[in-house]
Amino acid sequence: MSTLTLKGPYWATVRQHRRAAWAVPALIAAGLALVVALRMWAGPRGIPYPNRGYNVLRLFMEFGGTYLLLLPVLVGAFVAGPMTARELESGTWRLALTQSTTPRAWLGAKVLVAAVVAALGSAALVAVYRLGWDRVAGTYQLAWSDRGTYEATGPVLVAYCLLGVALGALVGQLVRRTLAAMAVTGLLTGLVLLGLGSLRWSVLSTQTATMPLSGNPARLVPHDALLTDVGFLTATGGRLPAHTCIERKHDAAACFADLHVTARYAEFHPASHYWPTQLMETSLVLALSAAALYAAFRLLRARRG
Repeated sequence: MSTLTLKGPYWATVRQHRRAAWAVPALIAAGLALVVALRMWAGPRGIPYPNRGYNVLRLFMEFGGTYLLLLPVLVGAFVAGPMTARELESGTWRLALTQSTTPRAWLGAKVLVAAVVAALGSAALVAVYRLGWDRVAGTYQLAWSDRGTYEATGPVLVAYCLLGVALGALVGQLVRRTLAAMAVTGLLTGLVLLGLGSLRWSVLSTQTATMPLSGNPARLVPHDALLTDVGFLTATGGRLPAHTCIERKHDAAACFADLHVTARYAEFHPASHYWPTQLMETSLVLALSAAALYAAFRLLRARRG
């Protein structure tokens, strides 16, 4: 058992931030209990009319996805502020160096403890979220591709939390002011979330579906697909936007004839693109995390040896 006991800077880090460490399993347990209770209230699948429990569960999962989207920002802010910048600002990090601890071991303990807690905690929250989301998946704002739901249902959330740890370790050393480091790290993590989120559906090629102009537009794409573009095709193969004849809606047939419209088209991402996109984005975020962590240790070495 002695080999499993935390020692040196790891023990000190866990003890110093034990309240935050205990808050993680408490949050997971509370979330699990609430999701299980709401699922029981909502009843089994196949109920023809959603009841109040179903509506409450759906609302809870909608807001839960949004809150989990902020989790990497909170992780990064905590690592940058209370774990790193506060000790550098107050000078208490020097106390660790008097206990036969090197600067590299001091920062390494903080990064490792934070990374383990963030990875295990976020993975558990993803599992809890999926348990509730499975009952209401595909409803408004809860499709597999929606912002918040997409991050909260896959490994990409874990990767973003690890990115927050790495950015926190780097920014905490650069800024060395608790509140400022928290703000900068939160801003950077949020910008990465927004930036990659706006680009994620540009990696894989979309699929294109067409149908005759007389067909039912509702059957043009699968019901669970992410629609990216829709419009009309002309006799020459050209594309026209969906609003082409909106001003002549009372004479749409004549409008289509004048423009030689022959068919409808739609571009979309099928639900099968979910996991490839998750894995590619996760790999990219982990690479960014590794780069930020490398920069953090290089900075530590340059400043303190």
